Order: sequence, then C-alpha cells, then structure tokens
Amino acid sequence: MAMTPETAELIAIRGLAWLAGQEDLLNVFLGATGASLEDAQRRAGDPEFLGSVLDFILMDDDWVLGFAAENGLAPEDAMNARRYLPGGDVPSWT
Repeated sequence: MAMTPETAELIAIRGLAWLAGQEDLLNVFLGATGASLEDAQRRAGDPEFLGSVLDFILMDDDWVLGFAAENGLAPEDAMNARRYLPGGDVPSWT
C-alpha cells in the first residue's frame, strides 16, 4: 500500500474504529492515554492523537493482527502508517 500522511490518518481512524468495537481493549486504551470517550471522538481527526491510537495497537502482535485482519490490511500497514504521523519518525542509524 502506498503510504502518505492522508493514508496514514485513514488507517489510524480505522484503528480507532476497531478499538471502539473492542470494548475491553477500548477501556485499556482510554486508561492508558487518559482520554475520555468524548475526547477520543473529538480528537479523531487529530494526527497526534491518531498516532497514539497506532502506538497502542502496535504494543501487541495479536492486536495488530486482529486490526489488520478486520480491515483488510497487511499487518505491517499499521507500523508503516505510524511513521507518517507526528512522533512516528524512525531514526536512521546509517
């Protein structure tokens, strides 16, 4: 999948929607970020918040695989998308 900042945001929005469908996991995400459900809804278009959504999903391989499978994505798409959102820069050690 060709990745752009816009595509990355769309993937992250899908990640937020996926989390919303996983009630127990959504509560863990909200607790980890300190966000309320209303905050999550209000910030769904905020690239920084969307980066935190992908950061959370990327914490567990099973979450990545579940998110990818339900959204017709390759598992690596979440990590690639994260690189295009604020704070997702990967350092180059070359």
